[in-house]
Amino acid sequence: MEYGGVKAVSVATGMSRTTITVGLKEISNAAASPSDRVRKIGGGRKKITDGDSTLLSDLESLVEPLTRGNPQSPLRWTCKSTHRLAEELIEKGHQISARKVAALLYDLGYSLQANEKAREGASHPDRNAQFEYINTMVKAFQKKSQPVISVDTKKKELIGNFKNNGKEWQPKGQPEQVFVHDFEDKNLGKAIPYGVYDITKNEGWVSVGIDHDTSDFAVDTILQWWKQMGKRSYPDAKELLITADGGGSNSSRSRLWKIGIQRLADKTGMNVTVCHFPPGTSKWNQIEHRMFSFISQNWRSRPLTSLEVIVNLIGSTITHTGLIVKAKLNPDKYDTGIKVSEDDFVSTKIQQKRFHGDWNYTIASSRQKS
Repeated sequence: MEYGGVKAVSVATGMSRTTITVGLKEISNAAASPSDRVRKIGGGRKKITDGDSTLLSDLESLVEPLTRGNPQSPLRWTCKSTHRLAEELIEKGHQISARKVAALLYDLGYSLQANEKAREGASHPDRNAQFEYINTMVKAFQKKSQPVISVDTKKKELIGNFKNNGKEWQPKGQPEQVFVHDFEDKNLGKAIPYGVYDITKNEGWVSVGIDHDTSDFAVDTILQWWKQMGKRSYPDAKELLITADGGGSNSSRSRLWKIGIQRLADKTGMNVTVCHFPPGTSKWNQIEHRMFSFISQNWRSRPLTSLEVIVNLIGSTITHTGLIVKAKLNPDKYDTGIKVSEDDFVSTKIQQKRFHGDWNYTIASSRQKS
């Protein structure tokens, strides 16, 4: 800059002559290539960890004992609050705020997360083999145009003006009022929906019981499905395949369930094959995510105030893939604690499969020739 230039720039911009002079020196010392940087390298506020070498290690030591999951996972999480962590770090001699703790945790790969129901417990060694066996059986029955159904009991529901999870459109500021506490109304009781899902036809039947979820209730529901829906869809059926959980009213260990299946086979004239899912794998049952999930979506945020409401809401469930569900109330009473003697059980025409006969078996109908 020519003589007098610094003064002229100072007068024009209001900047001090010293600042202008320092800037000229930086320009003359800069590299020849242009740069987009505003500050020189190393400029700006220093990171909090630059002047506190033990901050990160102390934070990790506070969090690590309460870290869930695999420490090598790219996403870890902590259940300690940032305010509590900041207090403990201050006690160790660090100067830090809760907001800064949150920023450091994020940089370290932590995030706050809720619990997730994902662990099924110990896995059975034949779990995958059973899944493959069930898949093979389903395809074989479908190839022969024989019915294949998935059965299970949906979660019991309180009847009354109780909160139901979910949201639905209402006039602004006018949410539906429900009871504060979910105490069972002894007069209304609970509804027990037992479902049958036709895997091939994408159709379902639900009997809404009011007494107990027993094997007889389950078998009666399957019989109702056959009379109301199945027989029409499969008029020439000779066999029926049922996929079911290994516990509950359709337990693989229940003699009463097997006697009920004999009753089903005799009344329908079909040989009935049952394949149970391995322990702890109920969520893989088709009925869970192809029918029950849509029923729950259909009645979200709707108080289940009566049995009629429950039946109508189940029966109005449809999906864009064509799911059709029919429902009916079952007012019958079912005794519990029924014992099956050896003499009673020996009358069942049961044939266990070679692979896991405790999970896979066929019960022949007395109406078919052996």
